[in-house]
Amino acid sequence: MTRFRPCIDLHAGQVKQIVGGTLTTQESELKTNYISKHPAGYFSRLYRNAGCFGAHVIMLGPGNQDAARKALAAWPGHLQVGGGINDINAKEWIEAGAEKVIITSFLFPEGRFSLNRLKAVLAALDNDRNKLVVDLSCRRKGTTWFVAMNKWQTITETEITQETIELFEPYCSEFLIHAADNEGLQQGIDTELITKLSEWCKIPVTYAGGARTVEDLDLVKQCSGGKVDLTIGSALDIFGGSGAEFEDCVSWNAVHGQ
Repeated sequence: MTRFRPCIDLHAGQVKQIVGGTLTTQESELKTNYISKHPAGYFSRLYRNAGCFGAHVIMLGPGNQDAARKALAAWPGHLQVGGGINDINAKEWIEAGAEKVIITSFLFPEGRFSLNRLKAVLAALDNDRNKLVVDLSCRRKGTTWFVAMNKWQTITETEITQETIELFEPYCSEFLIHAADNEGLQQGIDTELITKLSEWCKIPVTYAGGARTVEDLDLVKQCSGGKVDLTIGSALDIFGGSGAEFEDCVSWNAVHGQ
């Protein structure tokens, strides 16, 4: 069934909520919704105490490894980590306390999917697909979606289709998919994408991007038949938002048997 999944987004070593489409190489273009006064480990403990599982820690660019490690150390074996993960460091992050590693850009050298790289990451994890999450975060091109990498600035050649999903599924335990055009805007979720994901995915999938209120959990549940989870970021009160309270999201999970 659909459940609320929390997040810890790291930028320059701080917990932030950022408008995803502004994560360019030009710092002047970056639009930040919120910078927390709390370190990453604070949110790990918050999620632990609330029994809120399945959180992902995303390192948006350099300077975030120490913060990510502190987040993992605060709740070992229960957080996923992504951002700069490859076949060389994947196992190191598991040893640092990550439940799973999340991988995106490494799989798409020069914007083209490499099955050999995916197999190399899995091999580094002792071929345990339960330790691997594939991030297929995407941007719209016309009426469809293409995987976006490099902090969602580079659109790859890989279109998200049922065939694409079926190609990845044997190698990972779940998908994480940000709708980058919606990320951080609090202007509504991409229900069309969520519905497609519910039709195509046979393994767990978490959607992020555009959520505004706790009622969006009901909307995701409805349009996905309970097959897609939802991350709420910028709208949450713990990240300076006013649309959704963290405690209400935790209560929603409890009411729905999560």
